[in-house]
Amino acid sequence: MSRVRGLLRGLVRAVQWLWLLAVLLVVWEVVARQAESLFIPPFSRIVVAFVDNWLSGDPASLFLSDQFWADVLPSLARLAAGYGLACAIGVVVGIVLGVWHQAGAFLNPLIRLGMSVPVTMLLPIAIVFFGITSGMNVSLIALGCLWPILVNTYDGVRGLDTVVTTTARSMRLSRRRYFLSVLLPGASPSIIAGMRISIGIALVLMVISELYAATSGLGFYIVEQQKLFRFPELWSAILLVALLGILFNAAFALLERSALRWHRGAKAGSERAS
Repeated sequence: MSRVRGLLRGLVRAVQWLWLLAVLLVVWEVVARQAESLFIPPFSRIVVAFVDNWLSGDPASLFLSDQFWADVLPSLARLAAGYGLACAIGVVVGIVLGVWHQAGAFLNPLIRLGMSVPVTMLLPIAIVFFGITSGMNVSLIALGCLWPILVNTYDGVRGLDTVVTTTARSMRLSRRRYFLSVLLPGASPSIIAGMRISIGIALVLMVISELYAATSGLGFYIVEQQKLFRFPELWSAILLVALLGILFNAAFALLERSALRWHRGAKAGSERAS
């Protein structure tokens, strides 16, 4: 009985989330058919192009088409490399600056300046340095994702409860024990928040960098379809990018729910105590 109630609750929640999207897609379909615009085809044609372009493979290839392997995989590889590099550098540097107060105070204006500069403005410079290569795309993605992760990590370390840190020092914990048991768990909510924000930035920069400087990838595919006036195919790539964004966000939500279960429990306990 409890399972049935859980399923019903999940169904109601899904309807609450999806009804507006369904209405908008129906309006899109009707208006596009009435307007007969070359540039904005009916959504049903976009879905057909989506299946033909990306999901027309055989079962041995998980139904993924040759076009998917030729353009989506290079984009995802660049995104993973740039995002992984930004996470590694951002978390390490953010922890170091958070612990080393003098260095953090000295470099804080430079970090804030780096955050205020739109990374897309650096695209011509990146092309000069790296050329039209995957290294250029990876470097742009890494630079754009670095700042939110670094700043959130820095703020998470600096925002640790002084009572907790003082208690840890009074217990004379080793540096390794302090890092693994106090600093990293205490800063992890802020670190994961920065990583979750950056995955959306990585997806945007992946497409933008490939629009102007790539020989493969989703951005390159979008430009090619625009040149050929194949707008259903162009919109199918945009739909794929949107679905990838939803998938990444859902994966991070699951990671956050699993990794920070202790944090939600402690927060709920403190709220009940107050």
